Amino acid sequence: MLVIVVENAPHMLRGRLAVWLLEIRAGVYVGRYSRRVRNRIWSDVEAHIENGDAVMAWAAPTDQGFDFATAGKNRRMPVDFDGLKLVSFSPLEDRSIGR
Repeated sequence: MLVIVVENAPHMLRGRLAVWLLEIRAGVYVGRYSRRVRNRIWSDVEAHIENGDAVMAWAAPTDQGFDFATAGKNRRMPVDFDGLKLVSFSPLEDRSIGR
């Protein structure tokens, strides 16, 4: 199983994802493909995400049973912690400074 979630993605990228995957909800795409096709789809996402962000999760033979990758500007970043992939949050930008 392959799941890709995009936010603020350009229409062109969303259209390309819809060719390969089923959009079950706005910005949520699912499908079942080989590693080679999955990597090709993800390279398109990375190349065309522009100012948006994306996450891809897929079934994998890991202790967790899945793996994931992110692209674009996102507060959530994958971090390897002794073989487990966890999520680290970047701090919010403080927009009140300098006012």
